[in-house]
Amino acid sequence: MAVSKLRLSVLDQSPVPAGSTPAQALRNSISLAQHVESLGFNRFWMSEHHAMDTLACSAPEIVLARIGGETSTIRIGSGGIMLPHYTPLKVAESFRTLHALYPGRVDLGIGRAPGGGPVEATALRRNRNVPQTDDFLDQLSELLAFLNHEFPAAHPFSRIKVSPEMPGSPDIWLLGSSMWSASTAAEFGLPYAFAHFFSPEPTRAALQQYRHEFTPNGALGDHIRTAPESMAAVGVICAETQAEADRLYSSVKLLQLRIRQGDRSPIASPEDALRELPNYPQQAEPGEFPRYVAGTPDVVKAALLKMSEALHLRELVVNTIVHDHEARLRSYTLLAEAFA
Repeated sequence: MAVSKLRLSVLDQSPVPAGSTPAQALRNSISLAQHVESLGFNRFWMSEHHAMDTLACSAPEIVLARIGGETSTIRIGSGGIMLPHYTPLKVAESFRTLHALYPGRVDLGIGRAPGGGPVEATALRRNRNVPQTDDFLDQLSELLAFLNHEFPAAHPFSRIKVSPEMPGSPDIWLLGSSMWSASTAAEFGLPYAFAHFFSPEPTRAALQQYRHEFTPNGALGDHIRTAPESMAAVGVICAETQAEADRLYSSVKLLQLRIRQGDRSPIASPEDALRELPNYPQQAEPGEFPRYVAGTPDVVKAALLKMSEALHLRELVVNTIVHDHEARLRSYTLLAEAFA
């Protein structure tokens, strides 16, 4: 696959550096969106996480409304909206509003994970008075019907006009990190974004299964795919030297170890991370490809091209978490320059 064929996009989680504030993390997200737009990245997605000191973006649709106004060409979207917490109509209204404000630029990435711990998931439940059931497939079908006016005439919801009413709709992606999500995306004919940086073991198998099982879905309206479309999200830290990239990466290594122990503290500085990391047992990197690629521009470029070619991907979504915001901006600059 030629370099020019590989598109690069961004997943931002509004990381909160130690010593800073969640409010500043959100302002950093706006700054980052403007920066990567100027560098030519394809899309800018915001994640949804709840009750975490580590990450500030708990309401991506609100932040996206601001980011859309601060940018002009880059696609904006959710990576993703955790659909089990919401009614499909409310999600459809929120993203039709974004579509009305920024037509032709809005992606609606849908996820099934809670975006937090079990207590937060309980607090976010739509109805705590009945036993919890997994109705994600029904929710997804209903959301597609609301967005694309596909309810049968006899259905009571067919009379609902999802406002604001205007031509077109957000482009829906299914997010996932499992074989189940791959099959679901294929069954619904949706484009599929695999969270490799979160769950690297099944990446190749999930993407292969998605392509093998994919079936076009006429209910997607203007956004129907006649062939499978997929991308993967991978962590990247790019710096002028390998030593500097490794130093910056220490913050992420510590973050990953802390999260496994239920510690959701803000992002440690490299200096603090390097002091604390020896207290944790070393663990082998799982999966065929690394979750995070840290290195010089040439090293990162080679690793991303190898991954994209092996997995037959034309787009990768880059997630960069470091303690220093200027270092994060610089990482994306170096990455863009490497891919010209």
